[in-house]
Amino acid sequence: MFPARGIGVFFSGFAVGALSITLLVSRNGSPPTIGVAAQAAAPVADSLPRIELPIAGLKAKDIQDTYSQRRDGIRQHEATDILAPRGTPVLAVDGGTIKKLFNSKPGGLTVYQFDPASVYCYYYAHLDHYAENLKEGMAVNRGDVIGYVGTTGNAPANTPHLHFAIFKIGPQKRWWEGTPVNPYPFLMEALKH
Repeated sequence: MFPARGIGVFFSGFAVGALSITLLVSRNGSPPTIGVAAQAAAPVADSLPRIELPIAGLKAKDIQDTYSQRRDGIRQHEATDILAPRGTPVLAVDGGTIKKLFNSKPGGLTVYQFDPASVYCYYYAHLDHYAENLKEGMAVNRGDVIGYVGTTGNAPANTPHLHFAIFKIGPQKRWWEGTPVNPYPFLMEALKH
């Protein structure tokens, strides 16, 4: 029925497994729980941002994953562009602090916003103008209007859009420095709220 060699291998494996459990029980005083090794080996995930939409009324079709697209044939985009009519209100995706209002050649009028724990920076670019009374150091809540969609910086004049990016900031908490995080999955998750 079973070859003698197969039975011997089976029992050898069984004996090694039983011996391992016996050693673990005698060393720890109780049998190991299932999944302990897997739990110990699993990396601890950082708290990921839970954001709202930066433009009210967006649908899944309005949000394209442009994060990995090449720009200028060289650099990776590292953001999501969301097309919207010029002057559409741009909303804070999370509570936090306005760290920097900046006008740059590529981004035009931009807002750098830190989340409440200063772990993530949200970057809004190509704005037409800022919300009235918006200033650096100001606290904002989710959904507060912080600016309006435009085409400043290197955005094509006939394609108003919001360039939205997320950066995980380092211990120095520099608004201009951080590790890019693809915002697309977070925006898609925000559609469910």
